[in-house]
Amino acid sequence: MYRINKGINRPIEFKGLKAQYIWYLGLGLVTLLILFSVLYVVGVTVYCCILVIAILGSGLFYKVYELSHKYGEHGLMKLNARKYIPRYLKFKSRRIFYEKC
Repeated sequence: MYRINKGINRPIEFKGLKAQYIWYLGLGLVTLLILFSVLYVVGVTVYCCILVIAILGSGLFYKVYELSHKYGEHGLMKLNARKYIPRYLKFKSRRIFYEKC
């Protein structure tokens, strides 16, 4: 079957996906399943439903694998954290540097 690497201090990896990207792909697939059922209940033909889900599913796989290979295990979290770091610090006086602890 499929091998899931669960080594000590190593991230979970499944078919090239690392760590949290497995969850992103799983959530995306569940969302596509719900979308398929909603489209079918609304009355869209089965072939149109399959076509829409196939296009969105291939886009989902492409994007998740792209993010996994580009950012790695922790890179996406680091990218999001970098948004909260100020570009520069602005002080109105130099007093803070002259005070002794």
